[in-house]
Amino acid sequence: MPNSTGNHGKRQPWPQWRQWQRWQRYAALLWLLVAALLLGHNGYLWLVQRIAPNTDILALLPAQQQDPIKQQAFDHMVDSAQQRLVTLVGAPDWEQARRAADAYQAVLAPHADLLAQDDAASDQMQRDWLAPFAGSRLGLLTPQQRSDLQTRPAAYWSQRALAGLYGAFGGPRLGAWQDDPFGLFSGWVQARAQETPVRPRDGRLFVEAGGRSYVVLLMHLRPPAFAMSTQEAVTPLIAAAKQAALQAVPGSDVISAGVVLHAAAASAQAAGEMSTIGIGSLLGIVLMMWLTFRSLKPIALIATSIAIGCLGALSVCWMLFGQIHLLTLVFGASLIGIAQDYGIYYLCSRLREDQRTPDADLLRRIWPGLCLTLAAALIGYLGLALTPFPGLRQMAVFSGLGLVFAWLTVLCWFPLFAAPGALRASRLAQAFGASRARWPRLQRNRASFAVLALFAIFAITGIGRLQVSDDIRSLQKPPAELLADQIKLGRLLDAPTPVQFYLIRADSVEQLLQREEALQDRLQPLVERKLISGYQAISNWAPSLRRQQENRQLAQTALLGDDGPLPAIAKQIGEDADWIAKIKTAIAAPQAPLTPERFLETAAGEPSRYLWLGKVEGRYASIVALRGLNDYANLPLLARAADASQEVQWVDKVGEISSVLGSYRRYMGWAAIGAYLAIYALLFWRYRSAAWRVLLPPALASIATLAALGLLGLPLQLFHVLALMLILGLGVDYGIFLQEGPDHGPDHGSNHGLNRRDPFAWLAVGLSAVSALLAFGLLALSRTPPLHAFGLTMLIGMASVWLIAPCTESSKEESGT
Repeated sequence: MPNSTGNHGKRQPWPQWRQWQRWQRYAALLWLLVAALLLGHNGYLWLVQRIAPNTDILALLPAQQQDPIKQQAFDHMVDSAQQRLVTLVGAPDWEQARRAADAYQAVLAPHADLLAQDDAASDQMQRDWLAPFAGSRLGLLTPQQRSDLQTRPAAYWSQRALAGLYGAFGGPRLGAWQDDPFGLFSGWVQARAQETPVRPRDGRLFVEAGGRSYVVLLMHLRPPAFAMSTQEAVTPLIAAAKQAALQAVPGSDVISAGVVLHAAAASAQAAGEMSTIGIGSLLGIVLMMWLTFRSLKPIALIATSIAIGCLGALSVCWMLFGQIHLLTLVFGASLIGIAQDYGIYYLCSRLREDQRTPDADLLRRIWPGLCLTLAAALIGYLGLALTPFPGLRQMAVFSGLGLVFAWLTVLCWFPLFAAPGALRASRLAQAFGASRARWPRLQRNRASFAVLALFAIFAITGIGRLQVSDDIRSLQKPPAELLADQIKLGRLLDAPTPVQFYLIRADSVEQLLQREEALQDRLQPLVERKLISGYQAISNWAPSLRRQQENRQLAQTALLGDDGPLPAIAKQIGEDADWIAKIKTAIAAPQAPLTPERFLETAAGEPSRYLWLGKVEGRYASIVALRGLNDYANLPLLARAADASQEVQWVDKVGEISSVLGSYRRYMGWAAIGAYLAIYALLFWRYRSAAWRVLLPPALASIATLAALGLLGLPLQLFHVLALMLILGLGVDYGIFLQEGPDHGPDHGSNHGLNRRDPFAWLAVGLSAVSALLAFGLLALSRTPPLHAFGLTMLIGMASVWLIAPCTESSKEESGT
């Protein structure tokens, strides 16, 4: 074994390292102070400030550099739905549905500070709903009414008026028959009501479908939907209310949908997975350390380095970002499977060295390996940090900082507590280390060429079948019950989609409304073809001033002329010319035009406020939302309805984000190639001609992983590529461990011609590999699609690296200069 002066006394002690040894205790005390500060800061965050992880899944989406109006439009659409909770309480008949809804609301009533129930169907609300339009009624016409006024004869309108006077009339009416003799305003009101199947009934909102009656309950969350405290309070409350409704009316059904329910399900799933991954990894490491060393001291040292890594990462991330994402903590749990590499490398190196070797000489020997492994891992995490995902950047910073803190813990404390003679390898560890001698090596012989040929066939076959999918919807997997409720509720309420819509811009409100109306003319044929069930726009309620003036002129020309329907009506009901003049004066009386601002201030405008962006960046903008969009194959037709010359833009957020995912997947593929080149330059500086042997295992493992994904029928996505980056960063550790053994390292290029294939370097590889497989193998079991994809890729890749690394190991003659 080498002694403290190097191999066979040829190398003298390095004075700087001797000096470092004298300062070892001071470094340990300084790091103890740092650890105490980290512990205190974490205690303050959790116990005093009571931080809550962010659970918004949108934090994982690309942070696009786009124009502010478009971003505000999307935020406006999302925010309008984010605080809403909608529940349908259904039963075979209306009375049963009301009774079940009463039981449901009784549970929620004491919690008005959490859930405010909208009173959208009260009598006062209905009066407030209709009143604002009375003063502008002649300017409000439907497209069908405009067409009828242009084409129908006077006799049609006289018959229509008489039918309204003498026949049954079911539509809403403001004032007497004389106020709206031709039913134009009533028809317009009915058309507006068709924008939703929901109707008022007995002071409630009502919808009917499939032979069942449903009470529609609209609720508004007061606290933020993505706050964990909100989710923890709302979930059991909604469950209790549902149970009360089912008990009150057996056979009733309760359908609920809202962002808070999906966020709560994701939070519960992520929290459970965080515990599983973290505890599972920790137990696996403890078991391995015990089987290897038969001592609690290595276990305590490894656990301490991991704990300080996690504490430091959380503290710094909170100071940098001001919050922490829950999935960052889930992903950070996998840090346990990586941060222990440095401690394992140190402890296995201590087993290998002469027990009289001073700590300074041991650190001098393993210092290059420790630095290379940290640098390679950080390069791997750099791939995550370069993504446009704020959540993933936070994960990369959390993990990278955790590794740095764990690495510094090894340097400062391990020499103090793992002194010479303090460790012994168990028989199991010795047997595993000895297995390295029987591991085949890649050489220029028939067996090696045959293996490479088989690998090439496997790789070509698998990669040839590999498909690509960048669909953002594949990254979400809500519980089946929540998804079914969401679909059913959307179908019953015919609600607009918040992720596909038209964004319209203009220099003035009038120009904006005119562009909306032109878009509606292009959308109407699509409604008639049933590609969509309808659309929602502010101009449906408050048309442009030009359109209102045209409507008034059209109505007056068709209805109030001398050859119009009024004389025939007067004759039928026995009235004279004075009556005709009075009706004409009433209908043609000056009316105030209805503006978007006036409309949005009313109770009727409240549901449509999300469509109006108003003045943004010096210009005006609005949204036209679509209803009944169920077939995504129709999206190209809808996109063609936009008009860039009129600044009418089709926004498909799903397609847009999917496109961004694809572009960044390709970008990260090139970044992975760049990372290989960067790490090769780093390794060449140390290993010269043998550097390729260190880099080949992660390269072959990445190819094998891609082939396996192809054979398993799993489409390639961004998170697979990100995992391949990390496979590179971690995979080179194994080659470095093997290269840094006493028979390979540049400082030990001559060992009397013997290649002993150091068993303790192989032991370090095995312990590190199993730890990584535990951590990322558990990620592969995650039900969160991004984490599952990431974990499965890491599981296949790291297992492959472990198997390949000793095969590509170089002999001493190739090892450096």
